[in-house]
Amino acid sequence: MRNILSIFKRELRGYFATPVAYVFIVIFLFLTGIFTFYIGGFFERGQADLEPFFRFHPWLYLFLIPAISMRLWSEERKSGTIELLMTLPVTLGEAVLGKFLAAWCFTAIALALTFPMWITVNYLGNPDNTVILFGYLGSLLMAGGFLAIGSCISALTKNQVIAFVVSVVICFLIILSGYPIVLDFFRAWAPQAVVDAISSFSFLTHFDSIKKGVIDARDVLYFGTLTAFWLYASTLVINLKKAG
Repeated sequence: MRNILSIFKRELRGYFATPVAYVFIVIFLFLTGIFTFYIGGFFERGQADLEPFFRFHPWLYLFLIPAISMRLWSEERKSGTIELLMTLPVTLGEAVLGKFLAAWCFTAIALALTFPMWITVNYLGNPDNTVILFGYLGSLLMAGGFLAIGSCISALTKNQVIAFVVSVVICFLIILSGYPIVLDFFRAWAPQAVVDAISSFSFLTHFDSIKKGVIDARDVLYFGTLTAFWLYASTLVINLKKAG
């Protein structure tokens, strides 16, 4: 744990050492406000809840999370500091986990800074705060899944732009697998078991359940398994690159 914590602190400090972190947070807060109050029709709905706020999180994360994760390993490989990192008394798994946790913590900070929306909705009405809390939890779990995918793709290339684009494409395909237009296509000819299996791969399917205030062990297990799988894939990719 000490090694993971050391990597975690090093990476988290790195985010705030440049203006990029602050720019990201400002953009994230600005976009969540736009999507919630204007595109989501917060006031027109006449309901005191944050459903419009959480509805667009998968699509916000689709572009913003890869912007965070693209630098995780690409920058290390491009600058050559990955060799220095590998000489430290830490295992590869500890390095991968430490860097991931730092990125996840940074995302959690950005998400926590949206608390004025929670305060606003309580001022305007009497929302179910348990449902809102679960929505935040589901959003954070989903962000972890996006980050784990981005971490693996970042380990594949020195080019951050390529890492960003490929991460967006993969995450988009995973989101799309739960979209009605895709499921309706398979539902027209495939057995329901196949449709359910395809739907179960999507962020949308599991996040929608949690943001409604329903904590199902299968949804938590999905995000946990997805994150663990892609982080393990990251270690394999880095090992292969190092051996090559």
